[in-house]
Amino acid sequence: MHIVMMEFVPGTDAAFFQKVEDYAERIRRECQGVRLYHFGANEAARSQGYTHAVVSAFDDAPTHDAYQVSKAHVEMKTYMGPSIQRLVVYDGAAPLL
Repeated sequence: MHIVMMEFVPGTDAAFFQKVEDYAERIRRECQGVRLYHFGANEAARSQGYTHAVVSAFDDAPTHDAYQVSKAHVEMKTYMGPSIQRLVVYDGAAPLL
């Protein structure tokens, strides 16, 4: 599992989030071994300002490592970086049902 929760700078608009979703779709198409890849708004009232998250699951650790350096992911991070105010990451194993 790889989960990234993000808070964006004020003024981040809908066009930005649509482009991020376009990157997420590209990752789903291009990165082998991705079982789940979702970018979406955080609906929790207790989110502490983390308004969005990427929730993803991979076949195994080497698949996750390959995703981290994939062209699609690197381009997504480069695009998003200037708009991210804070983020927190969870990487860990979890059984898939």
